[in-house]
Amino acid sequence: MEHALYRLLDEQRIAYQRFEHPPVFTCEEAARLTPGLPGAETKNLFLCDAKGRSHYLVAVPADAAVDIKALGESLDAKGLRFASPERLKKHLGLEPGSVTLLAAVNDAEGNVNVVVDEVLWAADAILCHPLVNTATLSVPVADLERLLRHSGHPPRILPVPRRA
Repeated sequence: MEHALYRLLDEQRIAYQRFEHPPVFTCEEAARLTPGLPGAETKNLFLCDAKGRSHYLVAVPADAAVDIKALGESLDAKGLRFASPERLKKHLGLEPGSVTLLAAVNDAEGNVNVVVDEVLWAADAILCHPLVNTATLSVPVADLERLLRHSGHPPRILPVPRRA
């Protein structure tokens, strides 16, 4: 799956810098093991509504504490909650710890909505896992937007609500 992603990035002429590292499962681990990478560090959430009909891949700055209830209201998604590992595997082909904006390319059926915090989207580049948590790519935001649109997932950019 990771190799297919690199082929797609190359085919679509998406610029990226690749950095390999030991497996990371949290933003804190990533920051400790990959300090100073060129791009905005992210926290990625895979969420669904109460009935499991709508799914959301949400990217925010790594230090953001998201108010999921308020985000659900912003998205008109009742009962927004974390999706199960089974849903993550089914819709994005990922295991927990590898959630990334780049996984939108795995959602061929268009079941996942991509939401990006406006602060994150204002960065020059965003750091993303290439579908595995043993590497990080720095991708210019303009190229990331092109890739997401190509995959049928134009990002919804909004101020993601924070917990107080």
